[in-house]
Amino acid sequence: MEKRMGLFGVIVLVAIFFSVFPALKGDALAAAKVIPIEGMAYNVDSSLEDNLKALVGKNVSVTVGTGQTLSGILKAVGKDLIHLEKLDGGRDFFDALIRIEDISTIEAKFRDFER
Repeated sequence: MEKRMGLFGVIVLVAIFFSVFPALKGDALAAAKVIPIEGMAYNVDSSLEDNLKALVGKNVSVTVGTGQTLSGILKAVGKDLIHLEKLDGGRDFFDALIRIEDISTIEAKFRDFER
């Protein structure tokens, strides 16, 4: 009897969860329109430095040769270094200087849901 009540309780909780959070249903996500973010583009014919300069002020993730990924707001791009501020992962009060020659990957958000 207790197992049956426990299973019933779980089913009720799942039903409540999906009724309270309808955005988690597949139909709601499928109906959302994805649009490009204005001004966001990579230029494969330009240098890594030039691509980084186009992303100043944006939230980016950079991966260095060791495999470590750092994410934050790209504050500045110099000749040899970039300045990431307000690092993600609970490190809002931390900044990082990263050598451009050590960067192997740049990631940035290029699309969003229309609101």
